[in-house]
Amino acid sequence: MSIGIDASRAVSAAPTGTEGYSYHLIRALLPLLLPKHTVRLYLREPAPADAFPGAEARVIPCPRLWTHARLSWEMLRHPPDLLFVPAHVLPLIRPQRTLVTIHDLGYRFFPEAHPRRQRRYLDVSTRWSARVAAHILADSQATRDALVREYGIAPAKITVTYPGYDRTLRPVRDPQSLACVRARYDIPGPYILYLGRIQPRKNLARLVHAFARLLPRHPDLNLVLAGPTGWLAEPLLERVKSLGLEERVRLPGYIAEEDKAALISGARLFAYPSLYEGFGFPVLEAQACGTPVLTSTTSSLPEVAGDGALLVDPLDEEALAEGLKRLLEDASLRQTLVARGEANLRRFSWERAAQTVMGVMERMLAG
Repeated sequence: MSIGIDASRAVSAAPTGTEGYSYHLIRALLPLLLPKHTVRLYLREPAPADAFPGAEARVIPCPRLWTHARLSWEMLRHPPDLLFVPAHVLPLIRPQRTLVTIHDLGYRFFPEAHPRRQRRYLDVSTRWSARVAAHILADSQATRDALVREYGIAPAKITVTYPGYDRTLRPVRDPQSLACVRARYDIPGPYILYLGRIQPRKNLARLVHAFARLLPRHPDLNLVLAGPTGWLAEPLLERVKSLGLEERVRLPGYIAEEDKAALISGARLFAYPSLYEGFGFPVLEAQACGTPVLTSTTSSLPEVAGDGALLVDPLDEEALAEGLKRLLEDASLRQTLVARGEANLRRFSWERAAQTVMGVMERMLAG
């Protein structure tokens, strides 16, 4: 049978969570689907020649409304037996057997962290996709529960499918490699690292204030907020300036994939106090690099981190500062969390995720 996959998010020069999810899951699915089924990938632009071996690629460029207009037209003319969309939004026209991944509903719980138009679009499009899809994949039990509670989706319609993580990430201990990355991103001394998109939902303003509380005890410490700038980032930049921390809080922008392991490994600790996450890839990336993790008690983050992270209330600035202080000053705690984090990683792999998705697809095709 023919399986179509929206791979438009899987080809990106600067991938973040959803792009990485699409790329790695499709790569893991292909050996399971081929040659029993025909796999057709829909892309906005050509993928590298070796990206998706064995799959048929249909490049359908369109500058605007790619999903609702161009992909819908393709579904009308050449519908596959099953369509899989790994990134939230379904085309208006689609086959009856349609599978979609919904990653999170953060806009429902922290609406102030999104621009109004973006929030309205996310709410309408995600609600609609969840209702019209034949089946839904959720990255976590937290996202599954939110879909049931917020949109009234039947639990039997949702399969929790934990994503994997980048297994090429390993602890970097070579002093020269660590020094080169610090120099490349202008990090002058020891640092706490956050890695992710710079936007209000990530709770970075409270992290900056908590960091400022540490400086009297750790005067040589830096805070590195690494990642691409998202929406509503300007208030954070103004907050850093108003606190006089321009020289201590570094915002190096997007981190090249080849530098990620060394940057994470060189940090004294990894801080990810996000208000809401559907999954939270950076937590696993830090655990893979052997760096102690502080993250939030909210949404999927305790579910993903397991017992390999120090959990704090992200809305409590004092608790956040105390958590950072504990990880900086308690060597035994750091060692314990690193060991537990390494064990926690065994729960996650793209191969296991692909097996689950394959099972869902087979049931849908037989249904």
